[in-house]
Order: sequence, then structure tokens, then C-alpha cells
Amino acid sequence: MSAKRIQVATAQPYPVVVGAGVLEGLERGLPTGPAAVLTDANVERLHAARLGACAKLPRLVLAPGEASKSFATLELVLDFLLASGLDRSSSLIVFGGGVVGDLGGLAAALFMRGIGLVQCPTTLLAQVDSSIGGKTAVNLRAGKNLAGAFHQPRLVLADTETLATLPDEELRSGLGEVVKSALLGTGKLLERLERESGALLARDAGLLAEVVAHCVELKAGIVARDEHERHERKLLNFGHTFAHAIERAAGFGRIPHGIAVGVGLVLALRASERAGLLAEPELPARVARLLGLLGMPADLAALRARPGVRLAPDELLAGMRHDKKGRAARPAFVLARGLGELALDQELDERTLVELLA
Repeated sequence: MSAKRIQVATAQPYPVVVGAGVLEGLERGLPTGPAAVLTDANVERLHAARLGACAKLPRLVLAPGEASKSFATLELVLDFLLASGLDRSSSLIVFGGGVVGDLGGLAAALFMRGIGLVQCPTTLLAQVDSSIGGKTAVNLRAGKNLAGAFHQPRLVLADTETLATLPDEELRSGLGEVVKSALLGTGKLLERLERESGALLARDAGLLAEVVAHCVELKAGIVARDEHERHERKLLNFGHTFAHAIERAAGFGRIPHGIAVGVGLVLALRASERAGLLAEPELPARVARLLGLLGMPADLAALRARPGVRLAPDELLAGMRHDKKGRAARPAFVLARGLGELALDQELDERTLVELLA
């Protein structure tokens, strides 16, 4: 697949360019003014050469992992931007996965009350989801992404060549968000994932590029219609109330986000069935089967089998009460009526939740 350019029609529109080698256009695509680079040690080691001439820009290299999404690291990034001579005309190039993207995006939103942001996502999860739409955040002890802002990038370059170096679990983490996207659509992507799961795990370059572009187009349309998540954009949180509670209860960074999302999707489908909403009773088993084909866990029991992971029901419930999408400590769920047909802002009684989380 040649590079595909997808426009995100927000108040300040921007392109997402998907394809092999698109980072070669980084220098040409930068807004005018000074710039700096934020990355992590793993990405720098593997992909620094892809920055081209931008490798000469001031660069801050963070420790990889979810622990970097903190106020302490955010302050470090802001101090770096000031020390690098950036001003209101400047841009921050965020080069890495979702952690660096979320943290760097928030720093760009805060520095001088907002500077330009260029997202260069290097993981599948960041390419299909977190680099698009302007959500930026750090974690609090109480929960994931509870301190953040909307700050849209000026440009996103999703170079699918970087996916070749992903650890297997990080590839599968990205596939969790891909499965979520498939459940929001007409069924074509879901069928393709079922049919070509082996090629995905084998990292077929053309297939991965097409899947990334498909997910970007879906998200771009939703974000354009609801930039600040007042209604339709909440669809993108399908499975995430469960997933964020799983991540919090396990300890941030212990279970990759997309792995938690995969289990969260099955839990959300089973909750939909218990709530009397789901008109396609085969869907929970179908998604669980697909996750198995992709080498991913499909239930809490599989996650609890990991060393050091408890996921006690009371800890999961506590995490849900801190979910930012809820109201007055009452979690609000996205539930399913069927494939591509979801219901927003649904509440579940505690008895149902306890049974699902047992």
C-alpha cells in the first residue's frame, strides 16, 4: 500500500499520513519555528535514524513504560522545552508509543498555553488510536488518564515500518484496539481479522498498513463529528471502563493497555447480554475466539494467571468508580446492541458487576 493521507476535520484540521517510510517527510511537514523531540530510550535505540535531519534538534529521552505518565515527568518535559529555547511559535515532535504521545501531548498543551504538536507514533496501539484525536493525559494514583487536556496535533506520521520491531505483546496490545475498532464498524474489518489473524501475527506489512489506515479513517470521522467527546466519541471507550480498572488494579504498566481492552470488550459484551441489550448472542463468544486466534487473553482468569496479578473484584470496582467517564462515582458503560450498534452512558447494578468480575 502506498502512503495514505487521511484528513481529521476538527476545528483546526490536520492530516494523518499512514504507510511505510512516511517519517521521511517529517522535516518537510514541520510547522515553521523552533522544534524539539520527545522520545523514550527504546525508540531512540531502534529508530533514531528515522528522524533524519530532525535528529539534530534538542531531544529528551525518557525511561520507557507507563511510570513515565506522571506529574514529575511532565514537569521534567516542560523544563526541557524551556531550556531548549522553545516559544509559542514552536513545535514538539513526539516520537514513540502511547505513553510518550499522551505525556508529550499534555506538555505541548500546557507549555506557553499551547504549542504545536507533531505525533510520530511507533506502536500499533498509538498508530490506530492514541495519536489521533487530541486526547492527552497523565495518570493519577486513583486512575488512568485522569489529568489531561484536548490538544490536537498539527500532523501525524504513522510509519508502519516501525511496527517490525515491536515486541510480540506490544503488537497484540495494538490489536486489542483494532478489535475494538472492528466492533464499531459494519463487520468487514471483524471478518478480515478473523480470516487473516495469522498474517497479522506474522506482521504482513501490507496488511498492517491497510488495517492501520482503516482504523484511522474510522476514528477520524468520529473525532471530526465530536471533537470533545460530548456524545458520539464516547463510542471509542467501548471496553475501556473495564480495561482501565484492570490496569489500575494490576498496577499501571503490568498489563498492556490493549491487552486489558481485549478482555474489557468481552466483559462489556457479556454485560450487554445481562442487561438485555444484546441482540446478537453469539458476539461475546465470537470476540473471545478472535482474541484467542490473535494470541490474546479473553477473560479475567487468563489475566489472573499472570505472576503477581490479583485483580480482586473489590479493587476492580474501586477503579471503575474513579473512571472519568462516570458520574458521582457511578461508572458509565458503553454497551452493545449488536455489531456496530452501541448504547452510551449505561449503568450496571453492582450485583451484575460483581458477578462479571468474579
